[in-house]
Amino acid sequence: MPEDNTLRLFHLPFSFVLPQRVAAERGYFEAEGIEAELVERDRRTVELKYIPAEETLTEDYEVDLYPVCKWESLKRTWEMGDGRIVANGTFTEQPYTVFIRPETPIDDPADLAGVDVAVNRRTGQEYTAMRALEEHVDPADVQLVHYGMPTDRLRALRDGEVDAITLLDPQSTLAEQLGFEPVLEFENHVGIVGGDGTDSEIVDAYVAAYARAARDINENPEAFRDEYLEMLEKDARVAPDLFEDVDMAALRERVTVPRYEVPEFADRADLGAQLEWMKDRELIDGDAEIDAIVASLG
Repeated sequence: MPEDNTLRLFHLPFSFVLPQRVAAERGYFEAEGIEAELVERDRRTVELKYIPAEETLTEDYEVDLYPVCKWESLKRTWEMGDGRIVANGTFTEQPYTVFIRPETPIDDPADLAGVDVAVNRRTGQEYTAMRALEEHVDPADVQLVHYGMPTDRLRALRDGEVDAITLLDPQSTLAEQLGFEPVLEFENHVGIVGGDGTDSEIVDAYVAAYARAARDINENPEAFRDEYLEMLEKDARVAPDLFEDVDMAALRERVTVPRYEVPEFADRADLGAQLEWMKDRELIDGDAEIDAIVASLG
């Protein structure tokens, strides 16, 4: 544990890491001996992605722990030296969904072969989407295009710039409200990356606080509806055109707060297998070594 017990935690305002905010606000990190400081970026200043692709979080932002997609955690730690993976998991029963416009000739996932699917690159979701699409189409026929934030992807679908986009809830519920149709779902896998000095005591304390918050949400999800919908409320302020014909009260009613799971210590075997998959597709340096990516916690 750091001498002053302060941990700077990078916080993504996405629904899959809601327990991290709840744990900070309810003092659960403090109960585990951690003075948690959430490091966030202003939604109004973020154009493409919350996790900057050209800056490190552990050095440039001086963050101690940060969540990111499992595959992006492999890439960032190896290529940017941005910490090492200390934990990973599914985190919540909340899938990514690929949406299409109803008038397009796409009826099932196999029809996505050769179709541009809009994602937010260097957040990790492109790797998640790639793996999911490869179960239905030839890898050579997977076409992912970068369109940034969920609101950017929704606009691109609405305006006919692309025929398919990936989304998480609550933006998935918004997409349904806008008349778009789901064609494929796949799990969202997340990793926790720690900077220098992260040890098993720190990870134990983080996971314990996170788990307590997850239990609170799972036991009474309706009590956390406002926090869950926070990202959607911010979307409405920065992209009002998407919400002009949306009944916000009805949208809020349709949203379901998911059941949350808890990250576990990094699974070296699983992460090693994912690393080999990335090497096979030349998504990462062929010399990448799992021992330089996953932390050996002492």
